[in-house]
Amino acid sequence: MNKANLITPAGYRLLKAEQDELWQVERLEITRKVAWAASLGDRSDNADYTENKRRLRQIHGRVRFLRKRLENIQVVHYSPEQAGKVFFGAWVTLEDEQGLIKTVQIVGSDEIYKHTSPCSIDSPLARGLIGRMVDDEVAIETPNGRQYMTINHIEYKDKM
Repeated sequence: MNKANLITPAGYRLLKAEQDELWQVERLEITRKVAWAASLGDRSDNADYTENKRRLRQIHGRVRFLRKRLENIQVVHYSPEQAGKVFFGAWVTLEDEQGLIKTVQIVGSDEIYKHTSPCSIDSPLARGLIGRMVDDEVAIETPNGRQYMTINHIEYKDKM
């Protein structure tokens, strides 16, 4: 399955903030710790030096990933033509057959781990919701069989 290369404006801001925090704050702090630990002498038996060098490598790896990722993702902004239908970035309130109500936002795969109510655009639920309107019934294939949900509300706003 091809993963969508999309992100909401709020998701982009979160990834950019993470990159900036790692590069401008945490990296500088860890670099100072490494320099201090190295000044103590023998580095082979220096846990502070070893641990902070490891953390510095993790930071550099994550920053490289974020920089490359931020260059290659497409930020999807709300368009008035989307009103009334489910598209990327929509907050959708669903009701299942048991009457349980749940609200999700259709987001990119880069956003699902830092989101309160994510629904990846690559998921069967999102694929079933795209293009639908309020009061539409959606059939979603789940590991437990087909599940039916009704769309109660669609909203576009920056809630993250």
